[in-house]
Amino acid sequence: MIMLAALVPAILGSLVTVVVLWPDGRGGPDPRLQPGTLIEERETGAVRATTGGVCPGAPEDRLPDGTIPDTALCATATVEVLTGEDRGAVLDVPIPPQVYRSGLAEGTRITLGRFPGGEAAESTAGAAPSGEVYAWVDFARTLPLSVLAGVFAVLVVAVGRLRGLGALAGLALAYATIALYLLPALQEQSNALAVSVSSAVLIMTVLLYLAHGFSARTTAALLGTVLGIGLAAGLATWASWAARLNGLTDEETFTLSSLTGIDDLSGIVLAGIIIAGLGVLNDVTITQVSAVWEVHEAAPDRSFGELFRSGMRIGRDHLASTVYTIAFAYAGAALPTLLLIDLYGRPFDQVVTTGAIAEEVVRTAVGSIGLILAIPVTTAIAAAAVARRGGPPRRALARPAARGEA
Repeated sequence: MIMLAALVPAILGSLVTVVVLWPDGRGGPDPRLQPGTLIEERETGAVRATTGGVCPGAPEDRLPDGTIPDTALCATATVEVLTGEDRGAVLDVPIPPQVYRSGLAEGTRITLGRFPGGEAAESTAGAAPSGEVYAWVDFARTLPLSVLAGVFAVLVVAVGRLRGLGALAGLALAYATIALYLLPALQEQSNALAVSVSSAVLIMTVLLYLAHGFSARTTAALLGTVLGIGLAAGLATWASWAARLNGLTDEETFTLSSLTGIDDLSGIVLAGIIIAGLGVLNDVTITQVSAVWEVHEAAPDRSFGELFRSGMRIGRDHLASTVYTIAFAYAGAALPTLLLIDLYGRPFDQVVTTGAIAEEVVRTAVGSIGLILAIPVTTAIAAAAVARRGGPPRRALARPAARGEA
């Protein structure tokens, strides 16, 4: 009851925040309505052949020494359109030279962008009989990603059974929360801290109870998680302000700022830091609560202090591996940026203070500090919860052992 009394206000507060800040669909500009932005539709095509040629050099062909070459490789793919109103049409579509060099085999499925062609469509590369113009976007990955997601879901249910099914259902609701509430609210420039914290609390509440059931153990883990979210949110707010993380670090973020009309993306950075740490935080709190519960089951007469110390010994071992997990995950995500910076040969102190790397450093540090603080907090909550329950009578503990021996 004490845990619920502490937890219910946080959940209700998050629900009220969601209701108050729920996006109305009118606060953020539609990217399609931005001046100069073309309306692009996506279609699928199959490569039939590729050809390479020589074209005059352009600024995007700039060499490492800064010079623009006189000539550069230009490549074209002959593509059959497989979807849409131009299905069956065969077009010559320009492709990036890097894609051509890496190899684009016949039969490869790619994604095409379809744009209004206008009067010059007939003389434009990638123009279809309908007058629409098609351009290279990316490889088509729907099939392999669908297969991978299906295998993941089957294995989760096969191994986790009802708990696995509950975890998948919770994950679906979590993504729905992000898609329907978090992203639109951020686009409407609602308070990023309130939006991200309320999203995190509700996501973790649904995930934990669906995956682990309604029990005192789950409630203890959720309370530790909510406190961890609060600690991480406070630290992330300070770190984002102190490090001046405005989110404008690359071409994509500048495009985002232009399309949404948001000049300062620091709120989006803050929300990203909070949401990014949820998975690891949840892992730590569940592990700590389970560890304390198991110690109590094995030795029901242990006091709060003994349970806490036992849980912390397990937590320290878990902490070391979890910190590595966070650091390597973020390093892997930022690897292309790290390689690019390394090519420039800049000093280490300049590298780590650039906007893109600073965001990863702050994200790693905040996530790690949040889970470090969550370990003793959650362990104390779990130890207090089981210590108050006390242990079952000795004869009740002896009966299962006797049956197992028989």
